[in-house]
Amino acid sequence: MRSFKRLSLGILFSGALLFQASCSSAQITDILKQVNSNPTTAEISMGLKEALEKGTGISAERLSLENGYLGNLDVKILFPEEAKNVENTLRSIGMGSMVDQVITSLNRAAEDAAIAAKPIFTDAIKQMSFQDVQKILLGEQNAATTYFKGSTTSSLTQRFSPIIDTSLKKVDATRYWSDAMTQYNRIPLVKKVDTDLTAYVTQKAIDGLFLEIAKEELKIRENINARTSPLLKKVFGYAESQKK
Repeated sequence: MRSFKRLSLGILFSGALLFQASCSSAQITDILKQVNSNPTTAEISMGLKEALEKGTGISAERLSLENGYLGNLDVKILFPEEAKNVENTLRSIGMGSMVDQVITSLNRAAEDAAIAAKPIFTDAIKQMSFQDVQKILLGEQNAATTYFKGSTTSSLTQRFSPIIDTSLKKVDATRYWSDAMTQYNRIPLVKKVDTDLTAYVTQKAIDGLFLEIAKEELKIRENINARTSPLLKKVFGYAESQKK
């Protein structure tokens, strides 16, 4: 038995010497660095979730500020497509001020609702499996945004809708909209427009939120400076190495 152990140890020692002989000291250092730099599964999960919580939180908070929607041309809520003729017609007959009031009030309602998204995203992040984490980390540039669209849209709609409905009434959007539609529908021979304003603003608010999340996701994937902790640097550095 002792001779067998000595033989095994000898083989291992010889193998180590052969490995060392076949590799330069620089190569060995690189191999050791790679082994030591690879994050554990726990670190991968914690790092990605940290990034997602940060990105979704920033997006929701930014949009919830005054002019968060109204002042952001990428997400600003305009007249519904089916009501474009309404806007153009009302502006052409000198009612541009009414149109602007409608647009402002729609965006104010979305801004009121945006902050309610944070706990919904937090819950979705907590429920992620490690498989979800891996797919997002090693997936496409918008993998996280796509995941959130699939896992939170229903909850966001349920949460946003009553807030937006209340807000639309609070900022007189419903009245402005009703006045605008009444004026338009009085014009002879026009096609009547009957838009569910709450449903429209809710959907546009959610679309804008996902657009902002996509921006934050791209930023942390592409910009090293956006990785604000050692864990984020380690996890996303690892992801980059895996995609090469």
